[in-house]
Amino acid sequence: MSAAGSLLAVVPAAAVLLLTVVTRPRGAAGVAPLRLAVVRAALLGGAYAVLVVEVLGASHALTRPAFVAAWLFFLLACAAAARVRWRRDATAARQPAAAPRPVPVGAAVAVGVGPALSASGTDEGPAGRGDRPAGRARGSLLARALDRWRTAGRGERLLAGTVGGLVLVELLVALLAEPNNFDSQTYHLPKVEHWVAQGDLDFWPTAIHRQVTIPPGAEYLLLHLRLLTGGDHLHNLVQWAAGVLCLLVATRITAQLGGGRRAQLLTAFVLATTPMVVLQATSTQTDLVCAAWVACTATLVLDGLRRRTGWGTLLGLGAATGLTAVTKTSGLIAVGPLLVLWGLAQLRLALAGRAAAAGGSTARPAPAHRPVAGTARVICGSVLILLVAAVVVGPFLARVTAEFGHPLGPPRLRESIPMERHDPPSILVNALRIGHTAFDTPLAPLRDLGGKAIIGGADAIGVDPQDRAITFGRERFPEPAWYPDEDRVAFPIAGALALVGAVLALARPRRIDGGQVGPLRAYAVVVLATVLLHTSMIKWQPWGNRLLLYALVLALPLAGLWLDALLRRGASAARNATNAAGRGGRRRSVATVTVAVVLVTSALAGMLALSYGFPRRLVGSGSVFTTSDWDTRFLRRPQWADEFRWAAGAVRDSGARRIGLVEQNDNWEYPWWLLLRQPDGRSPELVSLQSVLPERPPADPTSVDAIVCTGAKAACAKLVPAGWRLEFRDYVGYALPPGR
Repeated sequence: MSAAGSLLAVVPAAAVLLLTVVTRPRGAAGVAPLRLAVVRAALLGGAYAVLVVEVLGASHALTRPAFVAAWLFFLLACAAAARVRWRRDATAARQPAAAPRPVPVGAAVAVGVGPALSASGTDEGPAGRGDRPAGRARGSLLARALDRWRTAGRGERLLAGTVGGLVLVELLVALLAEPNNFDSQTYHLPKVEHWVAQGDLDFWPTAIHRQVTIPPGAEYLLLHLRLLTGGDHLHNLVQWAAGVLCLLVATRITAQLGGGRRAQLLTAFVLATTPMVVLQATSTQTDLVCAAWVACTATLVLDGLRRRTGWGTLLGLGAATGLTAVTKTSGLIAVGPLLVLWGLAQLRLALAGRAAAAGGSTARPAPAHRPVAGTARVICGSVLILLVAAVVVGPFLARVTAEFGHPLGPPRLRESIPMERHDPPSILVNALRIGHTAFDTPLAPLRDLGGKAIIGGADAIGVDPQDRAITFGRERFPEPAWYPDEDRVAFPIAGALALVGAVLALARPRRIDGGQVGPLRAYAVVVLATVLLHTSMIKWQPWGNRLLLYALVLALPLAGLWLDALLRRGASAARNATNAAGRGGRRRSVATVTVAVVLVTSALAGMLALSYGFPRRLVGSGSVFTTSDWDTRFLRRPQWADEFRWAAGAVRDSGARRIGLVEQNDNWEYPWWLLLRQPDGRSPELVSLQSVLPERPPADPTSVDAIVCTGAKAACAKLVPAGWRLEFRDYVGYALPPGR
């Protein structure tokens, strides 16, 4: 990556930072205004990035100059808007401060700045400070952060320090490690390279249908980095940034549900130390990106539970929905219930006629027309959300529909991952298998016992536990998932905490927060509905844990709230029974110790995943410090590294320009794009000699100068023209015409 590429990569980040200034709430901001500004900026930046790709793709202008111009324009626009905002805030700061008006307790709870939140649930600091306009907040952001650190207890500092340390080390790994995710070698990164080579988003003949049928939202973001920097050295930063966004949004959700500073830190701690999060944060997978958009939807929905949603937030909900759909359609399993919750809450406010609910004043009886107008507003808002989402995801769905006659792609895609049986026994067996894999531990006897029990139970109710209608591909249940591998690692600690927190929030919300009963129950219903829908719609597969990541991020705020409630009760017991003589006091002390043990265990799991996780680790064989760039790319399959180089070297030496590809559905294509790149950095001319797209025939083998193959030698030999020389090793081969 060149120095110019490094500077250009800073432009999108700078634009998003300026957007946080522009979109920071004015006046009495409610819960965590700075984090809300980050959410708004991320959604605006993400939607802009997607639309830039769509517009330039439709114009056949997916080129570096076009992307540089688009981002410089956006940066200048953000800078101008930020300057206007700064001037307005400075003017407001010079105005005489109005006398504070008493705020009813009910109103404080409604806007989220009551006693339970004002001291620690907002970004404005102590109680009362959040009621001032943003421009009048005392001191700088850094000063407030230092003040928070000084006033934090030892435990809170330890939680925050651990989270911060993990995030920084993950950033280091993300920068040092080359992209080496298996799916990325097969279709995530080849997809990006095809766009760069074509200059547009048109589909192409390919043997790997996932290159054109899987939603490309995360790859759109990678495309920006690819064109701005000229390479893939910063590709891991997309998932790392998504992980940071997940942390910020999850803590804001915790605050919205009544959690103070400690509850928010507990949420961040459990999420940050979950091995799946640790490993995906340095990857080119797409699950954290999807989880981030789902979490953004959730926090905006919670803002609408007790106050009317403004048009800006409606645009944000539409953008979040569209970004989720264009990134990973499974995320809509959560977005759907969330939007239903938002709609019901807005209708309740409209029918109650409480136009002043957001301000907290006692509402007078509304005129008869007010509920009708409010209902119409909710309907219009819902339509606006869907329209904005359609603008974001619509172009991709239109291309898929035009190609395959269905917005969800070809039959093989629609039947491979979604459940094909929906009878209660099949759903139950699928849910039990998904849970078994998600809660897997290194204790093999426990895993075997659970697997046998599920298989036996499935047989007893007449369901084949290996039925293809409820099982992905040819996989067989059970499959170990405890090892810290980015594609399949289990999350027993985080999952158990989230499950207990969700159940308690639904059944006994007052044990968590007596002042947030309604929102807690409503949010728990959404979380549990999401899990139920996921297990009813997605087949079991060995790597299904990563597909659950969006639901885990959604649920962990409830875990943080529950852990904080346990610690709070333990501290109260300690104050009331200093001699620890009572039986109840002993129980609460045990609960406090248990929380500490769980947190320590979670921290160890996260640190071990970061240190020894696969396929990127800090120490041991394959360390990012001791492994070469090329070998890092092949840690999944080290035996293939030399084979790719051998074949690519022979093809380059032959002088071939137009090169044919022969591969199967799960083969690696991306190394060819790296090894066969032109000396001036331009993309090679790679064309597929096979195609699973009926309307896009493959290239004629006699029209290419050379052929490169992966997978089976027999499949390659069938496509090599007569008289060509075919050389093949274990996985990789090449063929050249006579005279080359």
